[in-house]
Amino acid sequence: MITKTMKILIIEDDVTDCNNFITNAKNRNDVEIVEITDSDIEGLKYAKAKHPDGIILDLELNNSMTGNLDSLNFLSELKKLDLQYKPIIIVTTHIKSKRVYDTLHNDGADMILYKNHPRYSANYVFNKFMDLRDMKPSKTVETLKEEIQNSKERISAYIVKELDLIGIPAKMVGRKYIHDAITYLIENKGDNENVIRYLTKVYKKSGNTITNGIQNAIMHAWNRTAVDDLLEHYKARVNPETGVPTPMEFIYYYVEKIEREI
Repeated sequence: MITKTMKILIIEDDVTDCNNFITNAKNRNDVEIVEITDSDIEGLKYAKAKHPDGIILDLELNNSMTGNLDSLNFLSELKKLDLQYKPIIIVTTHIKSKRVYDTLHNDGADMILYKNHPRYSANYVFNKFMDLRDMKPSKTVETLKEEIQNSKERISAYIVKELDLIGIPAKMVGRKYIHDAITYLIENKGDNENVIRYLTKVYKKSGNTITNGIQNAIMHAWNRTAVDDLLEHYKARVNPETGVPTPMEFIYYYVEKIEREI
């Protein structure tokens, strides 16, 4: 099985160590160095921009020109970025201190390696990344995007199925409005933006045009589809004066129904 290459960000101020990482990475096909910096401050920027799968963090950055002398606060600052995934983080250090080690682990370090250990090397560090990846799968930006896309497709499939069951044709523009309204409300739970206002931004149409389009699609179903089919597939309130659901009643019924199913 072909293993995906891990993208590694290196925050290290020792030139020799950096060169060793570069040389070793060239001889491997499972790691790719996406950036090297001697600054914890720059490291935060690269973590956000480069989306590394793993980060090598030197705890002592004595030669850094643009960062702090130590990177003890890096992990807590990394959390504040609110990344949509967690890179594997290996801290390298000359310090032997249980208190420091406990602090680093509590802040999210996956492993701490002592630089003076006889087995320490660039190859040793990269191998530890492979071990951690196998032990604890890490969600990369790519896998997250794939999950989001799969979720969107699943939601869309449910909506299409439900609208087909009550006989709203795919060619009706109101059906597109309904589809996108349901999708928006499922994906943005708790968002206070009015869904009609959202649709006006997407379609560059007035609120009345959007609402009328939705109502027309609903009316089409209630005028053309067999009553038994409507009663089977739509079990919510119907406006007693018009005999059909209002646009928002209709949309929220399917939001709740599809959320239960997915």
